Amino acid sequence: MLRRTAYSLLVLALASAATACGRPAPDQETAAKARGPITIWLSNNAQEVAWGRNMVAAWNRSHPGQHVTAQQIPAGKTSEEAISASIIAGTSACLVFNTAPASVPTFEKQNGLVALSDFPDGDSYIERRGGALTGQYASPDGKFRQLPWKSNPVMILYNKKIFEKAGLDPEHPRLATYSQFLETSRTLVHSGAAKAAIWPAPSSEFFQSWLDFYPAFAAQSGGKQLVEDGEPQFDSPAGRQVTSFWRQLYAEKLAPQEAYPGDAVNDGKAAMATVGPWAVSAYKDSVDIGVAPVPTADGKSPEDTYSFSDEKSAAMFSACRNRATAWDLLKFATSAQQDGKFLEATGQMPMRENLTARYPDYFQRKPVYQAFAQQAEHVVEVPNVPGSVDVWQAFRDEWTKSVVFGEEPTGTALRRASAKISTLLDEYGDPA
Repeated sequence: MLRRTAYSLLVLALASAATACGRPAPDQETAAKARGPITIWLSNNAQEVAWGRNMVAAWNRSHPGQHVTAQQIPAGKTSEEAISASIIAGTSACLVFNTAPASVPTFEKQNGLVALSDFPDGDSYIERRGGALTGQYASPDGKFRQLPWKSNPVMILYNKKIFEKAGLDPEHPRLATYSQFLETSRTLVHSGAAKAAIWPAPSSEFFQSWLDFYPAFAAQSGGKQLVEDGEPQFDSPAGRQVTSFWRQLYAEKLAPQEAYPGDAVNDGKAAMATVGPWAVSAYKDSVDIGVAPVPTADGKSPEDTYSFSDEKSAAMFSACRNRATAWDLLKFATSAQQDGKFLEATGQMPMRENLTARYPDYFQRKPVYQAFAQQAEHVVEVPNVPGSVDVWQAFRDEWTKSVVFGEEPTGTALRRASAKISTLLDEYGDPA
């Protein structure tokens, strides 16, 4: 049996002791109908916190008997570990507006999540708001335990001034195909305009693949997930094309093998980055930015190019005792009006279809965001499978060895990662 990560084992062990060590869980039927004060958690992003406080203030003015308190997620190594610890202790907030889809299977294993589908209008509300985007967020049993809230679809963001310095056209960058991207990258580096063409983190944390491999695989494969129907999908022609492309970037030193101790684009060390729309506001005062789709082997039109969503969900946690209030607040916070305010405050994309048509004034005033809004219609999520974090770690370990450092052929790495992940999926799917 393949060994699970220490973190996953710890979560499972502590989850089994949660009833004895934490607060007693509320009665499910009573909690589902109860109304009263609740607490919600927000990320530590200043713009999201400001939106959250304003949203809560608007709610509290109209619901004096159902007061909502907004706090930031408690400090911890990661938000996911802080949330997991709160599930064990029975101290989770009713709602968390920063729930990573990759962690949902773990939280579900801990019995930490409320099935939103169990509310009478749960499925209909989620599906009406998100349309065709929502299917990837259901758990294996078909129930929604997360509401797809906001995405940061990954695209290529580039520094126009560095492109100009290298003698390249910043308004019409040649980045659509692998050969164009490589040629442009060579010009950027060999001209001395930048140390690196692109500088993603080369480290082995499981989530780093979401900013190099996964957007490229989503684009090249036409929208496939890492795992579908219980089977790994990346040991395929699309996966081999993607890994060969990235291996060439590293082999030619166009992407450095060492980590950068800051923001390489903001510091002028890299000409490009794979990021979502959150970065636009971060760079607006320091970098003249352009945006392009993730490249593919032969080039695809933007409307046919998929990418990774980098989505965060809103979820309700089982410690919540006033779930009727929590559900009403969740719908209020993700209404068309509040989504518009969130977009205005953060530049991140609410998980709604046809964003440009729904919020035309915003995108007319801020046209740089239009590309991200259009990309948000074609996004791929991490697969909702048990052992999700371990699955991604197994992939990342092979990627780091083969693609970043060239210690083994990329095809061998894909086969090995596929075999490891198949074993993990079988192991986690076995209740014994």
